[in-house]
Amino acid sequence: MKRHASKVVAIAIATSTILVAASASAFTPAPVAGPKIQSSDIVLVATPKKPAKQYWRTKVRFRTDEAPGTIIVDTNNKFLYYIDGPNRATRYGIGVGRDGFGWSGVVKVGRKAEWPTWTPPAEMRRREAAKGRILPITQEGGIDNPLGARAMYLYKGGRDTIFRIHGTNQPWTIGQNMSSGCIRMMNEDVEHLYDRADVGTKVIVIGPGSKAGDTYFDDRGVDIFRQIFGG
Repeated sequence: MKRHASKVVAIAIATSTILVAASASAFTPAPVAGPKIQSSDIVLVATPKKPAKQYWRTKVRFRTDEAPGTIIVDTNNKFLYYIDGPNRATRYGIGVGRDGFGWSGVVKVGRKAEWPTWTPPAEMRRREAAKGRILPITQEGGIDNPLGARAMYLYKGGRDTIFRIHGTNQPWTIGQNMSSGCIRMMNEDVEHLYDRADVGTKVIVIGPGSKAGDTYFDDRGVDIFRQIFGG
């Protein structure tokens, strides 16, 4: 009889515990979803796939005759360099023009824009329409905009070349020949470069048509000291 009573008490206690837990669950408010605090103003719909590690931003030992503050774009190896000072540069991975859309030359940053509006050229709209894809005449800046978080508009002789250095909402394309001639970067990288490169910055693009010796530079690999201690 004592054993039976003990079992009844145990069952009653267990049942009571379950009911209390259920009640607490029912009346405890769910966590309120909200934006996460980020060091960047980029808001992503989903976590994107990053490019190969070789295309991540890094500080390198770099030799060139060009002045600090110059941008050198090596489209063959998919790297953009911002010259920090003597024998120093920051290297960024980039995506470049696909076959038939590569180019080379010396240009300047003519203007800059944050979360830029995309206005695809008429020729691009016609080309894509022939493939069954209708592009907008303009698209406001935002997370779905192909120009990403920042754009630097490249000018030559005071005129817009229609080429840009810009972010992308497809970071997995960095290291590939995917664009119509623009130079694309991961959003966090283009933000970093945007804050350093002013309007008027010299940009040297090395690609099809470049002659050996036109621009001297030597990427001597990761600057371990600067990577660890900064500077």
